[in-house]
Parts: sequence; structure tokens; C-alpha cells
Amino acid sequence: MRKLAALLPLAWFVAACSVTVIRRAAPAPTPAPADTAYDLVITNGRIVDGSGNAWFWGDVGVRGDRIVKIAPRYALTAAVTKRQVDARGQVVSPGFIDIQAQSYDDFMIGNGRALSMVVQGITTAILGEGDTPAPVNDKLLSLVTDSTSRRLAQRFTGAHGFGQWLDFMVARGASENIGSFVGSGTVRGYAKGAEMGAFTAAQRDSSMAMVRRAMQDGAFGVASALMYPPDNYNTTEDLINSAKAMAPFGGVYITHMRNEGDHLLESVDEAIRIGREGGVPTEIYHLKASGLRNWDKMPAAIARIDAARAAGQDVQADMYLYIAGANGFASCIAPQYAADGKLLENLRNPKIREQVKIDLQREIPGFENSCLEAPQNVMVVGFTKPEFKQYEGKRITEIAAAMGKHWTDALIDLNIAEEAKLGEILFRMSEDNVKLQLKQPWMKFGTDAGANDPATAVGMTHPRAYGNFPRLFGKYVREEQVLSLEDAVRKATSAVATRLSIGDRGLIKEGMKADIVVFDPATIADKATFEKPHQLSVGVNAVIVNGVEVIRDGAHTGAKPGQVVRGPGWTGWMTPK
Repeated sequence: MRKLAALLPLAWFVAACSVTVIRRAAPAPTPAPADTAYDLVITNGRIVDGSGNAWFWGDVGVRGDRIVKIAPRYALTAAVTKRQVDARGQVVSPGFIDIQAQSYDDFMIGNGRALSMVVQGITTAILGEGDTPAPVNDKLLSLVTDSTSRRLAQRFTGAHGFGQWLDFMVARGASENIGSFVGSGTVRGYAKGAEMGAFTAAQRDSSMAMVRRAMQDGAFGVASALMYPPDNYNTTEDLINSAKAMAPFGGVYITHMRNEGDHLLESVDEAIRIGREGGVPTEIYHLKASGLRNWDKMPAAIARIDAARAAGQDVQADMYLYIAGANGFASCIAPQYAADGKLLENLRNPKIREQVKIDLQREIPGFENSCLEAPQNVMVVGFTKPEFKQYEGKRITEIAAAMGKHWTDALIDLNIAEEAKLGEILFRMSEDNVKLQLKQPWMKFGTDAGANDPATAVGMTHPRAYGNFPRLFGKYVREEQVLSLEDAVRKATSAVATRLSIGDRGLIKEGMKADIVVFDPATIADKATFEKPHQLSVGVNAVIVNGVEVIRDGAHTGAKPGQVVRGPGWTGWMTPK
């Protein structure tokens, strides 16, 4: 519902890469006959094919949107082709798949270029955490007050609103492929609106029917965000029912868990239970132990996942590569105050406001208040009002001091003034845990961010929007050697494709879709920082999406060849597969 409301209102590695290779003159290959001509040839690259196998030298031939030839080094140098990319000294890998993308604005109302993402080497964006802009019914439409947003929402009504939404985004033109889970907050809102409380039998049946239709439209499963209302109102049993509804369609239950701090282990247990009793795989979004006092819980969380896997249950996780997270500034306010869409109304009520202040400073069962432990670790971003621009990127305690108020009053007043649209960056994680998580064989990666363009960006954002994948290869592969190049590529590509049953992407292999990244292993790096986030990453020199160059020599070509990617339950009712 948040998105609905917002949218619809390594040393060895370096050495290996810098070895001088003495080449013997190779005989000139016979030009390929016309019927074997290529649209694109990538020559002389260090191919890391995404399988986890060791890299090898080779050439790649592309015709249309497919990889049609993997050949020995130099074999395709003289081939007939429309375009040749010399990958000398560079890595050629499958395009990265972002399992937790948030580029709703860019795909629905923006230009679809997803600049900060494709420059990272991301070729496929998977949306859906918590809530999705589709499908829409009257209960959800009633929560949309802006007329323009309402007209957009009405495109995604009816039995196949979810599939219509996916096709709508790609039809507008997108530089990335797009797929999505269906948000469990949307599932709840579809059946019950913004009310708290248990489902009636009829509402439960409605929610399960909606999940089945979304799966047939191509959803990868159901995605929850249990820290936030109205998703927070879902019970474990509600989520098990959604899992049961998607199980026949090959769905995955993926979750931003209810708690990542004091009740991290209990939340892991809940996620595992939902998958087990619902009969589906479980994936945990951005696995983390949040808050200093909880850092030592990460080995236990990993042990729980490994134990479930040893017992035969498919449980995995993904992560971003920073020690700070981000979400909405209003998420520090207990969920009950947002019931029925009345958050701002309740904050303006003097009597309720006093109770909100009390609740901001105490633990509430079933709710993780990310501002409670250390408000000085909460950076506020996203100001739009001129009088508040001076506070951009400052900690809430700094802002409160400047305003002459207690931090709880400042938090409430700023949420009212900015209509609960501010963001926050939370410095609550451990670098040692980041490295520990990276080594797990079942780990994958997501940005948990929307696309940005430094030329038009307003306000601050989390640097993961610009640097998550280059940070993986620059900091954790090249510099700190936490994992190998081959393993990092696998976790960023085929591991996600396999997880989501996307059978034609994630590998450099003949017959696969031509989603390809060419990057310099010696220079790839993130440049964005928390203080200066709007800086594009470097080192990715070419990005090919469905056979079309989206990034050439490090710059965006303007191309938007993205396609819809759908889950295994898709019935193919709308467009050819």
C-alpha cells in the first residue's frame, strides 16, 4: 500500500586480471556465411558464465535477442556482424538480476531508462515487496484520492489487472526486463481495504482467489513487508493461506520479515513456518541483524536456515551490501495509527499525538520501532518543502535540536508537514555480518531501491540505488576477497533465475536470452556515499538487454528493449511467451 499510495497519489583476482598474455598470431577465420551472421559479437572476453564454473576465454555471438554462439577466443573476430564489442581484459557475464527492485516511479511515470541500475549491470528488475500497484479493485481505489493516480490505477482493474500492469510498464519502454511478485499488502487491501483485524471467511477466499489470478498473470509468488501497515496486520495464518493459493503455480514466498532486531530469530522461524505449511519455497529479503545488541544473532539465523535446508525445506535469502538500511520515516510510528488510512489524521489529533509520542519511546509487542534504540542513527531524507531543505541528510536528533523540540515531536511534525512521504536511512548493521552473509551458498542480491538519475535527482537517497552490484565486485571480490569472482557472478545471476524459475536468463549459454554485462574487474566500483549518493558507479562498460546495447562505453544509449519476465504459473493469456 505504500507504493500504491505513492504511485497512485580480491589480490589474486587483480593479478589474474592484469597478467600480460603473449598471443601467437591466429589464422584469420573464414567469414561466416550470411545465414550465420550476427547482430552483435563480443570478442576476446574473460567469460564468467554464471554457473559458478571457472572463467574461460571466449567470444559470444548474438542474433536477435538470443545468445546463439559461444566460441573459443578470436573465433568470431572476423564474423559478419552489425556490431562488435572488444572485451579485451574485461569480464563478460550474464546480466545481473535484482531480486528486490523498487523502480516503480521510473517504470510507471518516469522515462524507463533506469539509469543508476543499468549502469550497475542490472538487466532485470524484480518488483513486488509488500505491495504492488496491481491488481486494483474498488477497495483499493477508494484509498486513492489524487485524480491522476486514480486514472492510472483504473488501468489495472479486472480479473487480469496484475498482468496488465506488467505489460503496461514494458509497453511504455524500459531499459530493464521487468517482473514482479504480488505484494501481500495488496492482497490484504484487495480483500479488506486498510482495516485491521482478521479476515472473514469471504475475505480470505477473495484474497486467495486474487493470488491465484496474479500467479496466472505471471507473478513469481507473494512478497510481504511485515514491518509496515497494512501488511503488518496479516497474521501468520493469512500468509500461509496465500502460500497455499500460489503453491500449485510454483510460487515463492518472499518476505521482509516482521522483525530484524530483537525478534530476528522468531521472525526467521515464522518465515520458515509459512513456507513449510504453505508448501512453497521461502526467501528472506535483505537478511540482516539490526541493532548493535542483535549483531551476534546472525550466526543463529544462518543456522536456522541451514537446519531447515538440511531437513529438506527450500529456504534461502538475499541481501544488499551496506551497513545501513532505509525505509519510510513514518515506519517508526506504530502500525495501528495508520489503520483505515488515517495516519495523518491521527497525528493531527492532540490526544492521539501524545500516545504516539509515548509509543515511539517504548517497545510494542509485534512491532519493530527502528527509531527506538538510537534515534541519532536515523538520517532523514526526501524533504520537498523549502523550509525543511536545510535538514536533508541530517539525523533526527540534529533536526530536533535545530527545531528546539524533542525528537518525537520533530518526527511527528515532519511527517505531518511532508504528508508521511519522507524517507529514513538507518545505520544499524555490522560489516562483519555482511561478510559472513556473503559467504553463504544460498545468498543472492537486491538493491531494495528505485532507479535514479544524477541529472534530475532531488534530495538524498540510499547509495545502494547506484552502487550495490559494483560494490560487490569492487569491494568484496577484488579488494577484500570475501568471495570469488565466479561465485559472486553466480549469486547475482543464475541463482536468482533458478530461484524464480526464469529458464532463459542468468547464464552465458547458447539459446539463452542475450542479457550480458561487460565490466572491467580492475576498476568496477561504487562511487555513491551516504553523504553524496547521486554518483553513478564505474567500470561497467557495456550492458546488453535482449541483444540490444543499453550501455555502450559506460554511457546509456537510450535504448529500452526490456521485456516482461513471468513466473512459472503464467498461463500465457495476454501475449506470446
